[in-house]
Amino acid sequence: MTLHPQTLGEFIISNQKDFEYSSGELSRLLNCMRLAAKVVNHEIRQAGLVDITGTVGNVNVQGEEQKKLDVFANNVFINALTNRNIVCGIVSEENEEFITISGANNANRNKYVVVMDPLDGSSNIDAGVSVGTVFGIFRRISPEGTPVTLDDFLQPGNMQVAAGYIIYGTSTMLVYTTGNGVNGFTLNPAIGTYYLSHPNIMMPEQGRVYSINEGYYAHFPQGVKDYIKYCQKEEDDRPYTSRYIGSMVSDIHRNLIQGGIYIYPKSSEREAGKLRLVYEANPIAFIVEQAGGRATDGYRRILDIKPKDIHERVPLFAGSTKMVEKAESFLK
Repeated sequence: MTLHPQTLGEFIISNQKDFEYSSGELSRLLNCMRLAAKVVNHEIRQAGLVDITGTVGNVNVQGEEQKKLDVFANNVFINALTNRNIVCGIVSEENEEFITISGANNANRNKYVVVMDPLDGSSNIDAGVSVGTVFGIFRRISPEGTPVTLDDFLQPGNMQVAAGYIIYGTSTMLVYTTGNGVNGFTLNPAIGTYYLSHPNIMMPEQGRVYSINEGYYAHFPQGVKDYIKYCQKEEDDRPYTSRYIGSMVSDIHRNLIQGGIYIYPKSSEREAGKLRLVYEANPIAFIVEQAGGRATDGYRRILDIKPKDIHERVPLFAGSTKMVEKAESFLK
């Protein structure tokens, strides 16, 4: 008799004992992200058929033109988290301020806050390229029963209790960690169920792919330029292959499975880097480390950086441990 693979729902329930504060709240929160992702996935799948691609004419807090699907995904995740009364606050890339939730039944008694980029890589949607959702979950540090504070969101990434991403690509996958390894679940669209397809993902210690936007080469620090030249040099197991999709979740996901390094460095145009520490770099760093990889800003471990602002930017070097260490050696 063939046993069916474990569903995401079954997996969450069977691993609830691993959570330090096992009240069921974190399980419900992960279930909520799973359901919202299904709604977003459905909309992305018909993006070319309905009037959901293109821009809405607004600019978000990052100064980036908002795509219609950005706004849609943001609303879906915020509404799902708010209506289910399971978090006390949310930070989203699309919102300038953090969102305080204190709805029915005094919802701010909830223990968790969510940080997220609801639709990463959305500039690629009109071209049919994979996009993703990134999220991190923290336990609040302000007293339960009071409104959330800014400090609840400005915790270093090493305080995350869970992090994950959903990639909407050739298949839709949810990949997450609660600090006990990384597991990937693939959506069966026919029945709307996620199945465990990639148990205990471990990133190869050494890969052969480097992912960086070489179009900005002229603006990169000398150390980054030197590392790119190292990757291209015909020597030992090099040259490496260059693969850059321009959708961070997609590039990270491929390197997580196959090995490689993802780099978004600072540049003369972006002195602080481009990626946001709180809801992009931190969740990705937690996942990468749990899969045996390494994630730094070139000098410091990402998860140890204390954010000063919810939209703070940071350079990111993430991937196979030996490759990240080698890249760092060129920056010294």
